[in-house]
Amino acid sequence: MAVNERKVVLAYSGGLDTACILKVLEQQGYEVIAYVADVGQKEDFDDVAERALRTGASKVFVEDLREDFVREFIFPAIAGNAVYENRYLLGTALARPVIARRQVEIALREGAGAVAHGATGKGNDQVRFELAFAALAPQLQVIAPWKDPEFLARFQGRPDLLAFAREHDIPVEATAEKPYSSDENLMHRSYEAGILEDPETAPPADMFKLTRSVMEAPDEPVRLAIEFKDAMPVRVENLDDGIIHSDPVALFNYLNEVGGLHGIGRIDMVENRFVGIKSRGIYETPGGTVLHHALRDLEGVAMDREVLRLRDMLSPRFAEIIYNGFWFSPEMDFIQAAFRQSEQLIDGRVRVDLFKGNVIPQGRTSSSLLYNQELSSMDRAGGYDQSDAWGFIRISSLRLRAHKLILEQAAEEEAQAAEEDG
Repeated sequence: MAVNERKVVLAYSGGLDTACILKVLEQQGYEVIAYVADVGQKEDFDDVAERALRTGASKVFVEDLREDFVREFIFPAIAGNAVYENRYLLGTALARPVIARRQVEIALREGAGAVAHGATGKGNDQVRFELAFAALAPQLQVIAPWKDPEFLARFQGRPDLLAFAREHDIPVEATAEKPYSSDENLMHRSYEAGILEDPETAPPADMFKLTRSVMEAPDEPVRLAIEFKDAMPVRVENLDDGIIHSDPVALFNYLNEVGGLHGIGRIDMVENRFVGIKSRGIYETPGGTVLHHALRDLEGVAMDREVLRLRDMLSPRFAEIIYNGFWFSPEMDFIQAAFRQSEQLIDGRVRVDLFKGNVIPQGRTSSSLLYNQELSSMDRAGGYDQSDAWGFIRISSLRLRAHKLILEQAAEEEAQAAEEDG
C-alpha cells in the first residue's frame, strides 16, 4: 500500500487531551485514524469509538491486547524480577510497548505516514512511545503535540482544552480538573499529579479502586495454590472454595480480585523519571504482587544458586530498560535470552495466604527440586561429611588471613616510623 504522509494513527483514549488532539490534527489537514488499545482498563469501548468518529476520525480501531499484554510483557517481567528502584512493578511502563507495537502495525497496514500520541513533554510515556516507534518503524513520522510550541501556546492548560472542546462540540466526559490523574491497565492502577505532587500529602482514602485498605481487609486469609511452568504462571486454585483459573487473562484478573480484596500491592513512592525529574507515584498492583512473591519463593527451591545470583544482578538493569522505554532494543533481546535460559525448569506449585496486605508463603514443591532435605537436615548426615568443612573453611579464610597480616605489618611500620620521628 502506498504511504499517505497526511494520514496519521493517533493513540486515542477518549479523554480530553487526545480528543482535542484528534480535532487539531484534522484541522491541520490530516486524515486521523483513532486507535484504542484495550489493555484491561475499565472502559465502554463502543462509546469511546463512537466519540472518536463524532470528533472526526476516519476510522477507529479498538484492539484487545490483554492476552498479548499478559503473556508477552507482564509474565516475563515478573519472571525476570523486574522491580524499578526496589519497589515499582512497572505497570505503566509494561503497557506502553504492547500499545505502541499494535499502533505501528495499524499504521503500516493502513498506509499511514505518521503516528501520534498525547503524552506530555515532562513524562516517561513520550519516551516509551517514541523509542518503540523508532525501533519498530523508524520511517514513520512522530507527531507529539505536547512538545509542539504552537500547540503549547494555544493550549496552556485544561481550561483552554475544555473551551476548545465546547467550541467544536467535541464529546468528552471531562468537565472539571480532577485532584489527581490516574491510569489503569491489567497490571495496575497508578495515581499522580495534582494534590499528590506534595510528597507530604497522604492520598485520599477514597482514591484507591483496585485494593482495600488493610484495615478493611477480611480478618481471615484466602489460601491459594499457584502453579508455574518455566517461571510462567499456568494455574491458580483457591484452596478455600475450589475456584480454578488457567487462562492467562482470567488467572491474572482473579489474582487482581482476591489480592485487592486483601489489600495487596499498594505502594507510595517518589521515583526517578528517565527525563531527569523526580515524580511521586502511587500504585495498586495486587495480582502482580501476588505472583512476584510466589515466584520468588519457588525460585528458592528450583533455581540454581549461581544462576539466581546472576539473574538478580541483571534484574535492576532489566527494570531500568523497561522503565526507560527500551523494550525493543538489542540490550533487551540479550537480557531476555539470558533470562529465558534461567527460567527453564522453574516448575512447581506454591501455596500462599493473602492476609492484610501480605503474601505469606505456606509451602512449595517442584518437579525440578534442588532442595535436598536429607542433605540439609541437622538430624542426619545425609551423605555430607562434616569434616570436609575444615578444608572448605581453611581455603575460604586464606584471603582474610593474608589481609589481617598486611594490616598488622602496616601498623607496625607506622609505629616504627613514628618512633624514629620522635
